[in-house]
Amino acid sequence: MVDDTNAYYERKTYYVSVQAGSILEDPGAAAYELVIHANEEELNKLQELFEELVSMDEAQTFHFLKSPYETASDGQMNAGVDGFLEDIYKLLYQLGTSETRRHIASMGLFPEGSLT
Repeated sequence: MVDDTNAYYERKTYYVSVQAGSILEDPGAAAYELVIHANEEELNKLQELFEELVSMDEAQTFHFLKSPYETASDGQMNAGVDGFLEDIYKLLYQLGTSETRRHIASMGLFPEGSLT
């Protein structure tokens, strides 16, 4: 049991594509933008955020297909996606390599000093 617990909290290197919503162990498997070091718990949290982002995106698509001329909720719908993206990038910053952290900081998504 101790070995299973240690393996759960052991950090491994993963290669992440936010655009594709993918988390890879093999850097040659597909294109990726960022490199992180995460344990199983952190990896699960990131996967959950990606799944919530996809669900929100699908909800937006359904909403606009159902009511294409409704304009009142554009900002509300986009705010949901933006919120998930912020959460994803904050977690990636926390788990990221120094290069990943520099890249996320340079994207201008967060006020200077708010990611530390």
